[in-house]
Amino acid sequence: MLKKILAILIIFLVPTIVFAEEAVNVQNSSLEEKEILKEQNIQSRVNNIGSKLLNANKIEQRVIFVYDKNKKQTLLTIDPTVMSREVVLYDEYYKFIQNDDELAAYLARGILTAMKSYRGFFNGYLSALQIKAAPKKFQIVSDKRAVDFMVNAGYNPLGLITFIQKSCPQKRFDTISTQNLASKRLAIIYEYIYTKYPYFLANNAYIENEHYQNFLLSSQENRRMLQEKIKTGSKKELKYE
Repeated sequence: MLKKILAILIIFLVPTIVFAEEAVNVQNSSLEEKEILKEQNIQSRVNNIGSKLLNANKIEQRVIFVYDKNKKQTLLTIDPTVMSREVVLYDEYYKFIQNDDELAAYLARGILTAMKSYRGFFNGYLSALQIKAAPKKFQIVSDKRAVDFMVNAGYNPLGLITFIQKSCPQKRFDTISTQNLASKRLAIIYEYIYTKYPYFLANNAYIENEHYQNFLLSSQENRRMLQEKIKTGSKKELKYE
């Protein structure tokens, strides 16, 4: 009798277990498909904005754009994006991007690095090493050229300010660092826009943006220095902090 009961239970339970396993597999497959679709949509957005930047700035070198959901490696090695002719957008940076201006800002900076890899001796390898040797100088150059690239492609360069404001932490000092203080970068970018593209400040589409407002709050001393420079007509390079 007991054997019959067990046999009946098995008959009823086996299909249920199989169905449950199939349901889990379908659910997992659905999640994977959604993740793939999400990555494809991001990649498509990156490709479109990247190509627009290349075309608007008449950049003849071939550059590709890659979205990578993995975290960027921070080992003391030459970044593969410097050595190759590609711009990689890592997910740890994409999470800070809220509009096309900010995405264009990130990609525009990467394009300059990719362009650099086409120039110089040894098929661009020497240029890549020069970037690593003088990263602070190249960082400032990249920021300014990114502003130019963005404006030429129809993007608002203030998006570069809001992106850096959100994504780059403020260090205590940059004396022994390979990176400039974020506040210094922001001040130089602001001065560059003020001097070369004043329209975007006179017709400020970001004035209500919380991150731009926070930039204004935290950059009062640097902007005061800029106003004094303009007032006196000085051509001296300011030492922003």
